[in-house]
Amino acid sequence: MGSCNPIQLTGNDLNRIFRCLCGKGYIRNLKENLKALKREMDDLKAIEAEVKNKVAREEAQHQQRLEAVKVWLTRVESIDTRFNNLLSTSPVELKKLCLCGLSSKSVCSSYKYGKKVFLLLKEVKKLKSEGNFKEVTEPVLRSAVEERPTGPTIGQETMLEKAWKRLMEDGVGIMGLHGMGGVGKTTLFKKIHNKFTEMAGRFDVVIWVVVSQGATISKLQDDIAQKLNLGGTNKSEDDKAADITRVLKGKRFVLMLDDIWEKLDLEAIGVPFPTRENGCKVAFTTRSREVCGRMGDHEPMKVDCLGQEEAWELFKSKVGDNTLSRDPAIVELAKKVAEKCRGLPLALVVIGETMSYKTTVQEWELAVDVLTRSAAEFSDMENKILPILKFSYDSLVGENIKSCFLYCALFPEDFPIDKEELIEYWICEGFIKEDQSYKRTVNKGYEILGTLIRSNLLTNISDIKEKVVMHDVIREMALWIASDTFFVQALVGLYKMPKVNDWGAVRRMSLMKNHIEEITCGSKCSELTTLFLHINNLKNLSSEFIGSMQKLVVLDLSRNRYFKKLPEDISKLASLQYLNLWNTSIEQLPVGFQELKKLIYLDLTGTESLRSISGISKLSSLRVLKLKYSKVHGDVSLLKELQLLEHLQVLEITISTELGLKHILGDQRLANCISWLDIQRFKEKPFKMSSLLSMENLSVLHVYGSHVSAIDTYIKCRGSKTDSSHLHNPTSPCFTNLSVVSMVSCHGIKDLTWLLLSPNLTLLEISHSGELEEIINKEKATNLTAHRSKKVSKAEKASL
Repeated sequence: MGSCNPIQLTGNDLNRIFRCLCGKGYIRNLKENLKALKREMDDLKAIEAEVKNKVAREEAQHQQRLEAVKVWLTRVESIDTRFNNLLSTSPVELKKLCLCGLSSKSVCSSYKYGKKVFLLLKEVKKLKSEGNFKEVTEPVLRSAVEERPTGPTIGQETMLEKAWKRLMEDGVGIMGLHGMGGVGKTTLFKKIHNKFTEMAGRFDVVIWVVVSQGATISKLQDDIAQKLNLGGTNKSEDDKAADITRVLKGKRFVLMLDDIWEKLDLEAIGVPFPTRENGCKVAFTTRSREVCGRMGDHEPMKVDCLGQEEAWELFKSKVGDNTLSRDPAIVELAKKVAEKCRGLPLALVVIGETMSYKTTVQEWELAVDVLTRSAAEFSDMENKILPILKFSYDSLVGENIKSCFLYCALFPEDFPIDKEELIEYWICEGFIKEDQSYKRTVNKGYEILGTLIRSNLLTNISDIKEKVVMHDVIREMALWIASDTFFVQALVGLYKMPKVNDWGAVRRMSLMKNHIEEITCGSKCSELTTLFLHINNLKNLSSEFIGSMQKLVVLDLSRNRYFKKLPEDISKLASLQYLNLWNTSIEQLPVGFQELKKLIYLDLTGTESLRSISGISKLSSLRVLKLKYSKVHGDVSLLKELQLLEHLQVLEITISTELGLKHILGDQRLANCISWLDIQRFKEKPFKMSSLLSMENLSVLHVYGSHVSAIDTYIKCRGSKTDSSHLHNPTSPCFTNLSVVSMVSCHGIKDLTWLLLSPNLTLLEISHSGELEEIINKEKATNLTAHRSKKVSKAEKASL
């Protein structure tokens, strides 16, 4: 037999062995740990079964299991295999125990086995705690981009490229496209959407939602949820928002909202706000530029109508070569029809399709005639075009602003509408609530104009900032809406008063810009409130016709150069608030004129045959009086009458005597009324520019044939006495509102340095003033800028 060599162990060695074998209790606690492991494993398997059942139910509803759930189930499966392996060897390992389980016949083997049981028990407990999932699945996202059907793009290629480039910029999270109804925003938007199919991998999902008028947050949430395969349409808005946020958070998404009408609260919907960091995008289309700003895009892209060539190409594509090739005359007529659409894609498409089966010249001639005379009567116009455009009208808030919009249809096609003249109509019609300050009332009008422009119902004329224009098809929509009460035949070549079937229904009539010479109509126009007769060849207006319009509020007879006499029966127009006789040859005002007690606005500009307006002080409601370029100059007797007009706030007048100017300057209220001043032929004594400093509202100054004394660099403060002790250096500009200065054939002008005191000057015209040596005198300018406000003139145009 062999022999064993004894091993000598110290006390420390024995202690270490004891701690190793007994410290963790791998052997001592083996029985209890096995029992605990079986219990915990049973619990884990129960939790696993619940998770699997829940996953199965939700996957049947087009959900997909979460990655965390996948990993957990895999780990449970793995641990179950290890558990079974350990359990299969447990009887053998338990038989090795001795000393009441405190030791083992095979210490090393039992130690290793006990350690495995202990660690597996710990791992099972951890898996149990991790198996308490609030959510086990998420929506199965559809393909990142589902291409939307759209036809060929004609005339929008450049716009598509620009819009795509801007949307893809890193710093752009929100992008708006705005434009009038029917201009092709949705078509362009679909093209942008489909370009995302070329960008596989950059975005996780592209969501297309049609918003339209009246959309609710809940409805938008449902549409987004459908794309994300989220259920729960019966949930609250907050719960829906939480679901959407949970899915989109951490994903790079693109949300495309077509046809929005007001600001959408992305947070309330549940859409994470797009930032440079998350790389997400929100794009939208709207008819309102204002909505773009409210959504956070302050430099939105405007979708304009097509140019003439692009419009013709689109129209041709809809009509078809088969029709156009029938007769060369059809091609020429087709071009005229296309022109009537003014580049609006909606009209080009609908009218083009309607005409595609019209193969005779006569049918095309009729189309041109109908579109010229009354486009609303054209086939499909009332069904397919005008109702779509009317949504823009319906979205306007308040009946007054809607009335302001419809009023613009009284003007001819493509007619440049002067903004201030339009606002003056609106004020007198009562669309704008009058303020004590006429300027504030006018500003309210500009606010309405801004709303209509931002809604793409009116358009600024790029090279004439004082005017707007209404697109022809938008105008047809307005006339269609107001057809029951409007009678409009402007710029249609009339030579006599047209026939009106039902005068009782007509409230507003426009016959402007025709060739009508006389109106002797005996019909009763008792309900008429607005009558545009300007820019005709009018010579005679019968008393019977005028006298029948007792509800008339606005009467425009301007630019009828042969019109010399107002009927006496004008005194019967008790409701009249606006009367425009600009550039007529009227010789005198009838006696009954003084009975117009409600008259607010009177324009006598350019009435070169009118020499007296004696009795004007009887017009007790008058707020605006325009006398420039008339023979009625501001003599003292007239000015005394004007002083009696206690509501007068705007006065445009020609002054040709020093006594007249002195009289105005002696009445501060009257001086403050002057917005437009024409100084003529002050030759005896120098006309002092500094004398005008008290005219705080002076906007336009014309000086003709006068000796002018310029303003010193040190001048009297506004409203001070003429005593030199009151001279000082003002800290604000003197001519705050002055925008136009014209000086013709003037003497005594060496320089125009004083104009630096006009911060809002936009136009300067100087001619036939030979003594002018320089525009700005350096020394005087130094004094001005050193002692006055830093605001100086910002003139846009100068003519010398």
